[in-house]
Amino acid sequence: MRYISTRGEAPSLDFVEVMLAGLARDGGLYVPDRWPKFDPATIAGFSGKPYAEVAVEVIRPFVGGTIPDGDLARMASEAYGAIRHPATTPLLQLGPGLFVLELFHGPTLAFKDLAMQLVARMMDHVLHQRGERTTIVVATSGDTGGAAAEAFRGRGQVDVIVLFPRGRISDVQRRMMTTVPDDNVHAVAIDGTFDDCQALVKAMFNHHAFRDHVRLSGVNSINWARIVAQTVYYFAAAVALGSPHRKIAFTVPTGNFGDVYAGYVASRTGLPVDRLVVATNVNDILARTFSTGSYEIRDVVATSSPSMDIQVSSNFERLLFDATGRDAIAVRTLMGSLAQSRRFSVPGAALKELRGLFTADHADEQECAAEIRAWIKEAKYCVDPHTAVALAVAEKETRDPSVPMVVLSTAHPAKFPDAVKAACGHVPPLPDWLADLPKRKERVTDLPVDQAAVERHIKSVSRAAREGAAA
Repeated sequence: MRYISTRGEAPSLDFVEVMLAGLARDGGLYVPDRWPKFDPATIAGFSGKPYAEVAVEVIRPFVGGTIPDGDLARMASEAYGAIRHPATTPLLQLGPGLFVLELFHGPTLAFKDLAMQLVARMMDHVLHQRGERTTIVVATSGDTGGAAAEAFRGRGQVDVIVLFPRGRISDVQRRMMTTVPDDNVHAVAIDGTFDDCQALVKAMFNHHAFRDHVRLSGVNSINWARIVAQTVYYFAAAVALGSPHRKIAFTVPTGNFGDVYAGYVASRTGLPVDRLVVATNVNDILARTFSTGSYEIRDVVATSSPSMDIQVSSNFERLLFDATGRDAIAVRTLMGSLAQSRRFSVPGAALKELRGLFTADHADEQECAAEIRAWIKEAKYCVDPHTAVALAVAEKETRDPSVPMVVLSTAHPAKFPDAVKAACGHVPPLPDWLADLPKRKERVTDLPVDQAAVERHIKSVSRAAREGAAA
């Protein structure tokens, strides 16, 4: 299995090289050069298996032998042993044909743990074998940074720097990054939006001298290893509901398009997906794109679902690559238009292709709060604002009642206590093992939206940079 860039001007790499590289050197994102296929019998065989075993089966074709099967199985067992639920990703039925897939039982109470716990182990394993270090820089809209800090903390081969938008995430999200005591984890508050943080990371990847000096890597969903690890829970949920003998629909709250793109990967590799519903808040660039074909950046509006307060959805580029017939020239043209004029139009044939599998809609703040109140009242079930957005959008969908709709619940409501309390008066408590989080000491560096300033800070804390300078 080889991986190619969506922009066609970077060398093809194997899985391990792609995992360590993060973003391609031409600014594009890596995708497989072909899609492996799971036949119906293989998918049916996932039924009843532990989540870690399903993960190995799903991920193995993408790894292509670059990590031995035994090591992959061991790391999957360790990673999913860190998830605090015996089912790993439990399904809960809320109504006729309506299910919630709880993805928040990991150590930082967010779906990012399900990929990050495994990717951290794979990266550390490979780097240790090579005798190398790397510097991971993460842009986060709230959850990725905490998951990365927790997964990589104390690992000898990796330093982690998380960039988050100051004042635009919840206190719980912030503390999950700033209270990690390990010396290899560094939290940086950027005076801007998540899109500013993400733009800084992309600019650093495209600054090749800096990239090489600090041995830069990334574990945002630009990293293919994150995407393939997230694909696993689509298979696990679908099989639990009767796949491959029936189709399943999924509604996914998304900002950077990585989580719902993982559902697309599942579909391309053989899972019978009826549709993928993209749920956004008022930062609705994705909903507008699927509706009109125009991808147009607007100002970010702060909401109660901050992980979706995004206007540049990086993984949409991967989808465009396939929808345009893997035409790298077309993708480069579209991305060039985005950089120059903050917009592009999806070609007609590509838009038709996308609409065959995807639908999209948004829910505003009032709809989100109403959804939280409704489920507390009707089922005594508390959801976080991102899940509430997805539930609101799922209810707007016209669908076949015989096709189960699975709503991905991406975060524990305790990560957003103020928003939940404002909506319904209920304050969701943190789990007992995190009860002291508000009292833990914070460590954070404040920086402006300035690439040179951020790069100087990273050089000062990166062991890979110091070793390179010493050599």
